[in-house]
Amino acid sequence: MKWSWKLGTIAGIGIYVHSTFVLVLIWVGFISYSQTQDPLQAVEGVVFVLLLFGCIVLHELGHALMARRFGYRTRDITLLPIGGVARLERMPEDPGQEFAVAIAGPLVNVAIFGVLAVSLTGAGVPIWPPNLELVGGNFLSRMAWINLMLAVFNLLPAFPMDGGRVLRALLGRRMPFTEATRIAATVGQMMAFVFGLLGLLFNPFLLLIAFFVYMAASEEAAVVQMRTVFAGICVDHAMMTQFSTLDVNDPLGRAVQLLIDGSQHDFPVFEEGRPVGILTRGALFNSIKQNGEEALVGAVMQPGIQTVHVSDHLDHALTPLQTRQTSLLAVLADDDGGVVGLLTMENVGEYVMIHQARNEAGWRRQHPHPTLRQ
Repeated sequence: MKWSWKLGTIAGIGIYVHSTFVLVLIWVGFISYSQTQDPLQAVEGVVFVLLLFGCIVLHELGHALMARRFGYRTRDITLLPIGGVARLERMPEDPGQEFAVAIAGPLVNVAIFGVLAVSLTGAGVPIWPPNLELVGGNFLSRMAWINLMLAVFNLLPAFPMDGGRVLRALLGRRMPFTEATRIAATVGQMMAFVFGLLGLLFNPFLLLIAFFVYMAASEEAAVVQMRTVFAGICVDHAMMTQFSTLDVNDPLGRAVQLLIDGSQHDFPVFEEGRPVGILTRGALFNSIKQNGEEALVGAVMQPGIQTVHVSDHLDHALTPLQTRQTSLLAVLADDDGGVVGLLTMENVGEYVMIHQARNEAGWRRQHPHPTLRQ
């Protein structure tokens, strides 16, 4: 994710924090100081938030490690002002697996609450009544209750939050995956409106969550619908067969001319007949500013290029494009492994529109308008 800094790696998963997270710390420090006029209390508020987001990392690791058990890899975990996001390469479509992955995160927060509650009770520290303030009261007691609140909040059926995925998993036991997603997304959008209303009345922070939930629910429902359209269809039905390529020794000026002459934005780069990288439009523009059009493509390209075969199923081949791992895929022939096409989200989108137009035309042929009688 852009504007993110890497904090480290846990269990082979990169942990990142978005730059806007700093604004949260500044805001918490300001609010804490405004309430108490005590610099130490302001520092405590900041430390509390840092530890809270440490618990959120554990929450996301719960998802990631459970997904790993089923063979699904997690690319990274990013901390945002509204929480954490674990980017799985692909969500399980088996209802039982999705339920386990979705529930694992909230269970981590419940476990943290349980450990802190038992420890505090054993030490004679009362944890009742609940305290959800940033400052004031016992530090660990507040941390315990905040974790329990996070678990409850994440289990609300606001797809694609954890509770929404649990809802889809339960629905998926009784109906097709696409229909379960549609219902869960609709419930999620309804919850987004509730969050938005509560945000207007009580806490503006809920407006951000409402926007995220609504947009994410719509996007995921569209992705699942697209996968349904592509079920059983091979890559060669949607790939682009008229495309331009570059050689590592070509000057950037040639790439500029190809960009101007056609509609292609990104170009596969070859070396001795083998695909070895991608030159994106953004990298091309940036390099021209710095080095001019005489620089070689091989010095500017993004090394490595992901490939699929013409006989691969399109719904599975799309994963690296939808997760933004790459801007294009090189399509290889099944017999000799030569590059025979390219696959991008742009031409896939065009294929979807053509597919929908064909279906609509077929429906109209089957349901002609009745002739008006005089």
